Amino acid sequence: MDIITTAALIIGVIIALYVLIRILAAPIKWIFKLLLNALTGFLLLFLANFISGFFDFSIPINLVTCLVSGVFGIPGVIFLVVVILFFG
Repeated sequence: MDIITTAALIIGVIIALYVLIRILAAPIKWIFKLLLNALTGFLLLFLANFISGFFDFSIPINLVTCLVSGVFGIPGVIFLVVVILFFG
């Protein structure tokens, strides 16, 4: 290989890596935000169940409540508390 071919190959690999990183950055950021919301939602769901013991109601921890609290975070847990208080 001559020097021009090697330089073109290196530049092509650098551009390909840059494009790959740009493509994967958005989903990784979205997944990190979803995991952070899930952790916050789980902790608030646990806290709501702890506090609800004093007020004689509880939020069941199942797939639906975990998804609501995980996707929506704090507003999701507040919504679950309101639904349990009015319809539970």
